[in-house]
Amino acid sequence: MEDGRQRLDKWLWYARVARTRTLAARLVVEGHVRLNSQRVEQASRHVRAGDVLTVALERDVRVLRVLGPGVRRGPATEARLLYEELRSPN
Repeated sequence: MEDGRQRLDKWLWYARVARTRTLAARLVVEGHVRLNSQRVEQASRHVRAGDVLTVALERDVRVLRVLGPGVRRGPATEARLLYEELRSPN
């Protein structure tokens, strides 16, 4: 994380997008995550500040701009500091 990058599955877990790191990795491997509009299937891919993630969840699609790497899985208020929620124009 010295260069501001972090594994995608770890970041999704820290940002509380997924309940466990295993579920975060499964989201990625099963193709439910796009990184900068490109489908990602490797949980080991890195994200950094400025990247845009599109995550297809069970009942929702979230579009998030990564603001920085996480240090730990803290409370929801801390997790919200890791991303900016983007809205798609309808």
